Amino acid sequence: MTAWVLLSLAILSETVGSAALRASEGFSKPLPSVLVAVGFGLAFFLLSQVLKSLPLGMTYAIWAGVGTALTAVVGWLYFKDPFQFGALVGIGIIIVGVAVLNLSGAKH
Repeated sequence: MTAWVLLSLAILSETVGSAALRASEGFSKPLPSVLVAVGFGLAFFLLSQVLKSLPLGMTYAIWAGVGTALTAVVGWLYFKDPFQFGALVGIGIIIVGVAVLNLSGAKH
């Protein structure tokens, strides 16, 4: 698999882990608690594989930025977290920051 596919899977795994963390209600629910460990464990394993071929700074910025945005969307849609315009602006700034980092000459 390409590093970009692995990075996408790492982001999805981290998002599942984050959503499960919320659903675990302080690790009091077994299934979501297991999903936390599996989601984050898989995310870090996949991220370690990505780092064999992509630069750390760029990889982490994409993983953290896209993961943050996706987790916020899951919170809004699934957990009915309140939608706040400021959060949307912040997520937009993160995405722009990741784009600038990638366009600034980070080698792939």
